[in-house]
This record gives sequence, C-alpha cells and structure tokens, in this order.
Amino acid sequence: MQIQIQQLNKIYHGNVQALNNLSLEIPNGMFGLLGPNGAGKTTFMRILAGILQPTSGTIQVGPYEATSAQGRQSVQKILGYLPQDLGMYPDLSAREFLDYVAILKGLTERKVRQQRVEELLEMVALKHVAQRKIKTYSGGMKRRVGIAQALLNNPGFLIVDEPTAGLDPEERIRFRNLLSDLAGERTVLLSTHIVEDIAQTCRNIAMMKSGQVIFQGTIAQMLEQTRGYVWHITTDGPRPEGNFSIVSTTQMSSSTQYRVVGTPTANQQAVQVEPGLEDGYVWFMHRQSNQ
Repeated sequence: MQIQIQQLNKIYHGNVQALNNLSLEIPNGMFGLLGPNGAGKTTFMRILAGILQPTSGTIQVGPYEATSAQGRQSVQKILGYLPQDLGMYPDLSAREFLDYVAILKGLTERKVRQQRVEELLEMVALKHVAQRKIKTYSGGMKRRVGIAQALLNNPGFLIVDEPTAGLDPEERIRFRNLLSDLAGERTVLLSTHIVEDIAQTCRNIAMMKSGQVIFQGTIAQMLEQTRGYVWHITTDGPRPEGNFSIVSTTQMSSSTQYRVVGTPTANQQAVQVEPGLEDGYVWFMHRQSNQ
C-alpha cells in the first residue's frame, strides 16, 4: 500500500505552523521518518491517523483520499496506530485491555476477538504474563501491548511514533525486530529521533525539520550526498572550531579525535572518512550553517 502526501499544511492557533507544504511518498514496507523533537513528526502522524485535520493539502492512502470525511473513515479501518504516549488502563491485564480495545475497533464476535487477542499476545511475547495487570509491566512490555492493540484490526498501514524512546537496549532490539517482521506484510511508518533505529530497520527514509521534508530517498542515496563532508580531526590542543558540526569525540592516549561533518580548514589536518547514517543526519540538519 502506497501513501502519497501533497503540500500538507497545519497551522495551529496563534499562527504556529507545524507543517509547511510537506510532500512525501511512502512506499510499501518499512519507512523511516527521522527528525528532532519539534520537527512536526507527531503532528504529521496524528493527521495521518485521522486524529487531527490538516489546514490544507491532500493525503492518498491506497485508494482512499484521507482528508475527506468518508475517506478518513475508510482509512481508519485499515490503519493501526501506536502513538508516543498510549493511554492504558493500568488495573486491567494485557488480555483484558486488548479485548476492550478490540471491541472498540468493531471485533464484536467474542470467539473471533479472543482468538485475535491470543494471537497477538503470542506475537509480542506476552502470553505468559497476559494475566498480570499492566501497571506491573516494564516500559518495554507496555510498548509491546501498544503494538498489539495497533494490530488488532490486521492493518495494511501501521504508524508507530517514537516506539523505542526510553527502552533499554535489549527491548529496543526486540522491538525493532518485531517491526521488521511486521513490515513484510504491510506499510510501516516508523517515526523517531533515534538514528540507530532507522539504520537497523529501514531502506527508505525521509528527514523532517521545522515542519518540512528536507530529504527523501534511500539510506544509500543519503550517504552518497554526505560523502566528502565527514572528517576526523585529531588534536592534543583545544576543541576544534570551524564550519562543521562535531558528531562524536574519542579520547586517545595523548590526543582527542573528533568526528566532524562540514568543511574543516586546511590547517586542521583533517582526514576524510566514509559517512554513516548519523553523519548524514547531522549533515542534513545543519548543512545550511556548514556551507
């Protein structure tokens, strides 16, 4: 299922423009949306999910025009959404909560509903603790309940907003693997500010800044555009300054190595290196100030 967004705008009260002529094409499979906090990602997710209305622009989800009332209803039937902060009932068990959400989503036949709930508990590896109250769960377990509720209607289009924020490394890996498995059957839009999550799961990506898309393409294309701007500067003196952004700092025995993105000066004795996804992210976010 392909999703096409054309010239999407969202202006809040006080003339605050959260989205500014945003255009984007989301292909089948796993698609990563990168951007810092405040870039407009969550506003964009909420519009795609039908929670917010855009000020202007069009959204085509498969055969449906999602900015019309009728189209929005059709999209919500094929949509699964895991927001950044999903409200749950802490005194319900995971099984009870999923059963309740399934009823809200129209799964009224009890036997079919219970079967779907059990399938999803198995899928997210919570069946053995499904009777426990949600308030006893870790953050990662709660996030897995969240993805299970998003899958109750077997959606063709799945939106997940910052799903691994705050999780420990083991839970992040588990969650990334789960999303990769899910993308084999549907379009999954993964919105995050965590570069590593995108690097491990996505081939196609977009980057947002200040309500606009500043890059769309494959990771390979992004790295190609960043090539030639990534350097190592090694010094035993003060922290280097110049027309670049520092990505990382490594302390060595008698000196410090700085990985920078931009254009160092000749006297800084910089050595050019191959770019990674984090370098590309920094380059696109700061390239106007680095050129």
